[in-house]
Amino acid sequence: MTDLPRPQTRLYVAADLAGGGGIALDEGQAHQVRSVLRLDAGSHVGLFNGRDGEWLARIEMVAKGRVALRVETQTRAQTAEPDLWLVFAPIKRARLDYLAEKATELGVSAIWPVFTRHTAVDRVNADRLAANAREAAEQTGRLSVPRVLPATDLSRALAEWPADRRILLGDESGAAAPIGDVLAATDHVGAWAVLTGPEGGFARAELDRLRELPFVSPASLGPRVLRADTAAIAALSVLQALRGDWRQGRPRHPPPD
Repeated sequence: MTDLPRPQTRLYVAADLAGGGGIALDEGQAHQVRSVLRLDAGSHVGLFNGRDGEWLARIEMVAKGRVALRVETQTRAQTAEPDLWLVFAPIKRARLDYLAEKATELGVSAIWPVFTRHTAVDRVNADRLAANAREAAEQTGRLSVPRVLPATDLSRALAEWPADRRILLGDESGAAAPIGDVLAATDHVGAWAVLTGPEGGFARAELDRLRELPFVSPASLGPRVLRADTAAIAALSVLQALRGDWRQGRPRHPPPD
């Protein structure tokens, strides 16, 4: 079998992907390819859209503000990924960017900001969250980009919560069992969500309400006080290691040059 050219970068596109199809990059991606990466016609890039796997595409035309690609060969078929949400109280901008990036790397399928009683941030830039998630997905080799769900109040999110999705709650009160023990004790094999609070922690009434819900598993994240973004990353990591796709081998696919 002839070795395929190595892609110079990976890009997420919304369009369907199939051999022989043409793709026109959006303005931001065209700028990245032309002015940042300085790729020319004939260079190859990897493309994915969350539905059709990953494809190798060749740059056919580079012009001011425009880059056209021709899809050539599928390099990976679409595979199932974890059905794992991150539900969190919004934090300040720089840490929020970091959290969106790392949550994407850790395999979440959805990112959902929820406002709690002690949340200090009063608005969320959903477009910025989505852009950070997309860039992280491009760089980390995954075949999908997490959805960014509309920000809402915690009470409303819980009222609409799907009963078959279990919540792993980061409980900072000191009353919960260690996270490893909690995950070892549950027999839930379906969808999960990690829920973490703001820098000031959940209000007592919020924690009491959460503990009453049958689909919530409160868990301690250790003896030290964690920043909100650290808590989310720690909980996601433990969940992926004990119940998620970290138990699988890493698929073989070469990174971009």
